[in-house]
Amino acid sequence: MGKKFLKKREQREKKRIARERVETLFTLAERVFPYSPELANRYVEIALAVQRKAKIRLPRKWKRRYCKKCHSFLVPGKNARVRLRSKPYPHVVIKCLNCGHIMRYPYLREKKERRKA
Repeated sequence: MGKKFLKKREQREKKRIARERVETLFTLAERVFPYSPELANRYVEIALAVQRKAKIRLPRKWKRRYCKKCHSFLVPGKNARVRLRSKPYPHVVIKCLNCGHIMRYPYLREKKERRKA
């Protein structure tokens, strides 16, 4: 085995470990939020640092669960307001109640994909 092969395998292993850590941290944030929102926010910050360091993508389910501006863990009804809007295009509006940041996610494409399946 060459050095390149070993280096590539090592990189894959690092990314796999990083993905597991990010998943674990977001799951912990979800569990601990009712008791300690500050700790949940800290878990999110650590997960984002791990993600940036390892250069991996966050899964969609976690990407939409934190505020892009203040990095707080978002729980609908507690510190986030979630609305569905249809004009000018169908989208979900999530407003962080900590900092007031607004995030919009289109959902027409997802609807079409679901119809095909």
